[in-house]
Amino acid sequence: MGIYEELQARGLIAQVTDEEGIRELVNNGKAVFYIGFDPTADSLHVGHFMALCLMKRLQEAGNKPIALIGGGTGYIGDPSGRTDMRSMMTPEQICHNCDCFKAQMSKFIDFSDGKALMVNNADWLLDLNYVELLREVGPHFSVNRMLTAECYKQRMEKGLSFLEFNYMIMQAYDFYALFQKYGCNLQFGGDDQWSNMLAGTELIRRKLGKDAGAMTITLLLNSEGKKMGKTQSGAVWLDPNKTSPFEFYQYWRNVADADVLKCIRMLTFLPLEEIDKMDSWEGAQLNTAKEILAYELTKLVHGEEEAKKAQESARALFSTGNAAEMPTTELTDGDFEEGQIDILTMLVRSGLVPSKSEARRAVQQGGTAVDGEKVTDIKAVFAKDVFAGEGVILKKGKKNFHRLVVK
Repeated sequence: MGIYEELQARGLIAQVTDEEGIRELVNNGKAVFYIGFDPTADSLHVGHFMALCLMKRLQEAGNKPIALIGGGTGYIGDPSGRTDMRSMMTPEQICHNCDCFKAQMSKFIDFSDGKALMVNNADWLLDLNYVELLREVGPHFSVNRMLTAECYKQRMEKGLSFLEFNYMIMQAYDFYALFQKYGCNLQFGGDDQWSNMLAGTELIRRKLGKDAGAMTITLLLNSEGKKMGKTQSGAVWLDPNKTSPFEFYQYWRNVADADVLKCIRMLTFLPLEEIDKMDSWEGAQLNTAKEILAYELTKLVHGEEEAKKAQESARALFSTGNAAEMPTTELTDGDFEEGQIDILTMLVRSGLVPSKSEARRAVQQGGTAVDGEKVTDIKAVFAKDVFAGEGVILKKGKKNFHRLVVK
């Protein structure tokens, strides 16, 4: 099985411009490919994780990755999948975030001896002359066609700024620049980037008369069609100071039964033969699968030692009463409002506190946690689906645990 067939078997490939051409490139180790990362924060998150894993897989198959840090496009902000405009960052913030990305990427990609490149599109985008750019690339973009792009649809409803409208041109120019500077012949990205990526292949074809390819990665969605990698308190980060190894482990340990095998297949480096045997697992075996998923991903991001510590801590937390002994409350539809339940109601329903005023005090004093993640916002709400399967473990103080489930 070639690497292309393995990516297919893992469910990672969404769309490709030229399947046979790309298959031949990557299977023979001839791809010089790039994935772009805009520095919108000072850490990469789970949304970037699949892209980093893809780069690692392709590099191990002999291909050359280019990690493109968006020091230039970060000034604009990608409108894809957004209903609002991104916050404008200062040059200092963008520079700091770029440095943070570089350190994290080195854990996944081997940059030694020219095996991979890390470049910053600020090197060419910030020096562009506006009039020259309009003359150079403007004639090759149809406004009518751009407005039909999927990446602009949500923003069109609330108003698409001219600033954001230019993002597709910037991303296309990146591919064009990388093709000329480094012989980059392939771009990878999330499936919501398809329109921007096609713009790049088209610009290369029109300007240089040459072919370049694009392939999108399947978005990591849960069984309800929502993007994974978010918790009540925000994104699941790869930086241990923003999301601890234990919290990272717990996030994957608590995925829904319907999602665990898909995540193992898409995100871990376990052999496919081993994963295929898990397809028939059910019931308690799915809990074992969740532990495998959580351990493997925590090991990838934080190292084996932290993965072991997180697993031991999670098991200790779980066994503080064990499944049979830990007090459990079954929530009903009436406990949820519009598919959500707030932290104060959870504390009262569990019996850990007698009233909402006591619940409010417990949260404000920092003594409340849900699945190991501290909750300090008294207005925090949790979606109904997180209580499926084993439910969640609610903690008050150091020794008071209670399980909340939805059957």
